[in-house]
Amino acid sequence: MLKKIIYAFVVVFLLLAGFWVADFYRDLTQKKVSSEAVVLLESIKKVTKLVAVEGYFSEVYDYKDYYGIDFSLFRKKALLRVKAKVSVGYDFERLAITSDAKTRTINIGPIGKPQILSIDHTIDYYDITQGTFNSFTNEDYNRLNQNAKDFIIGKVKQSDLMKKAEEQKDSILATLESLVASQGWQINLQKEPFIK
Repeated sequence: MLKKIIYAFVVVFLLLAGFWVADFYRDLTQKKVSSEAVVLLESIKKVTKLVAVEGYFSEVYDYKDYYGIDFSLFRKKALLRVKAKVSVGYDFERLAITSDAKTRTINIGPIGKPQILSIDHTIDYYDITQGTFNSFTNEDYNRLNQNAKDFIIGKVKQSDLMKKAEEQKDSILATLESLVASQGWQINLQKEPFIK
């Protein structure tokens, strides 16, 4: 009888030890991820900008880099898609606006040329191939990001976004002049100074 109790005790002990080892092994093999973020607001700045138009771009960018000869051991290349939203408009930070109640005139200084106000872009990497003696570094990825942004800026300059922004500005000014005229006032818009 005592042998049966000891035998049962050993079996229960081995089962419990087996469950404990299995649980311990499962904990060791599970991937543990820890992340922490601290958000600090550095500054707040008042902005007086008018976004006249937005352009949406989706481009495929092919990058290749190699030493000496184009051979797979010495070559790295990346194929990526760049999707971007570009806002084009006017920065009114230094725009001078004055009014004269006697002549019922609002004077608006030169508005300036349209400019790129912001570029929000994302990059999807489709194919990254690295050679044995030429691999991607963090600086390469940063350079690819900057090159993609420069590529989009070039596409913006080739597009008609600047022209569309000028047209939108003219439309807004026409509406503003109509509103001001309905109150018996007029707008005097100063033109850009001529630069040779």
